[in-house]
Amino acid sequence: MADDYLVRIGKLIRDARQHRGWTQTQLAEALGTSQSAVNRIERGNQNISLEMIARIGEALDSEIVSLGYAGPMHLRVVGGRRLSGAIDVKTSKNACVALLCASLLNKGRTVLRRVARIEEVYRLLEVLNSIGVRTRWINDGVDLELVPPAELEMTAIDAEAAVRTRSIIMFLGPLLHRMDQFKLPYAGGCDLGTRTIEPHMIALRRFGLQIAATENQYHAQVDRTVRPDRPIVLTERGDTVTENALLAAARHDGVTVIRNASSNYMVQDLCFFLEALGVKVEGIGTTTLTVHGVPNIDVDVDYSPSEDPVEAMSLLAAAVVTESELTVRRVPIEFLEIELAVLEEMGLDHDRSPEYFADNGRTRLVDLTVRPSKLEAPIDKIHPMPFPGLNIDNVPFFAAIAAVASGQTLIHDWVYDNRAIYLTDLNRLGGRLQLLDPHRVLVEGPTRWRAAEMMCPPALRPAVVVLLAMMAAEGTSVLRNVYVINRGYEDLAERLNSVGAQIEIFRDI
Repeated sequence: MADDYLVRIGKLIRDARQHRGWTQTQLAEALGTSQSAVNRIERGNQNISLEMIARIGEALDSEIVSLGYAGPMHLRVVGGRRLSGAIDVKTSKNACVALLCASLLNKGRTVLRRVARIEEVYRLLEVLNSIGVRTRWINDGVDLELVPPAELEMTAIDAEAAVRTRSIIMFLGPLLHRMDQFKLPYAGGCDLGTRTIEPHMIALRRFGLQIAATENQYHAQVDRTVRPDRPIVLTERGDTVTENALLAAARHDGVTVIRNASSNYMVQDLCFFLEALGVKVEGIGTTTLTVHGVPNIDVDVDYSPSEDPVEAMSLLAAAVVTESELTVRRVPIEFLEIELAVLEEMGLDHDRSPEYFADNGRTRLVDLTVRPSKLEAPIDKIHPMPFPGLNIDNVPFFAAIAAVASGQTLIHDWVYDNRAIYLTDLNRLGGRLQLLDPHRVLVEGPTRWRAAEMMCPPALRPAVVVLLAMMAAEGTSVLRNVYVINRGYEDLAERLNSVGAQIEIFRDI
């Protein structure tokens, strides 16, 4: 066992040295030892003290071993490399989690095709398994099958998994039709400041749902005598709020009108799925949805969620920031048209293929080829709006893009309390971002990126933006504890490596 650990430690040291670009002789000189001693250490043939491990870690600017806990995942990035070739966009993370919640509406078997294998999905599956839903990956792990029990075991819910995802909030809509009272752990997810669930409650109270929040749980009770007798007007045109209202309306015995609804990509995918369950939904793609509920849903359904426009934007940004020519395939163009219009005004050189349909038969896709471009800062500020405006989740990528453009760009991220603050982490990599207030940041470009070692921001999109900047920075960077990236992206490092990046995944022992 000791020999095995010596070999593993030696491999970590060798990998860290090689990514630093050092020879064994250079490391030996930094440590005041011989090249042969370094060679024995790296082959696992020499006992090594904790003091020596610490010295090696300091010399290589890389923590080799962490003691006392299971080590998180880190990324070591060799930057300054050009990307090339083609890469496919994966299915939508936000659609997949909504469809997992929506499967609770169905008493029959649900099969979801090409489900994103991400941490957010895994946490929801742990929750679903804990309350009695049988889930299994089929077709070589590509597709997901879900079979619900006759009765859900809510008292056995996996609270630890539930609090690590905000998506748990979308259990409320389906569960209010299945039981008169239940408890849910508080919703978690990214650290993006205070995010109230009151808009959800305003909508769901119309179906008789009442919530009391105590002891880190939502205590839910349902009054079956309460029914929506007039259109539900959402106080926030939010995606999850709209989805929760749709999930509640799907099994309501009657017609529900939802106004000020989000028409964003994940909402449309949920509507398409509800139609596959036999629920008629009028107004898909608009802000007024009319839902003809089906009180009892018991069907075997097979559905393919569409591709993720935010991942598509991530890959486009990767090409822009690294000054690469890259083809991004299966881009849901309807949900990126504003972003592309802004990028065109900034000078982006790109072209697109003719449109074709996603596997759901409804969402329009294209293949986009991006080429190195001389970008100028946009005249107007970058700010999000509900669809069909610039996507809220795509705003952070414009921080990295603006950093490589000439001039000043004002980014106004008015939705979240903290996210603009995390964008200033780009300054560690050579960026020039000035935080004007918790929602506005001024970006000065162009940027000469430089390598750095840093902790991953606790919010998904800013974390990916930092990774993209590291890919552009000459030298070796380290991004520590990337769980938040794995919440929303499947095998991102490996997929970027397939088109020319050099990113190594490593863990502490």
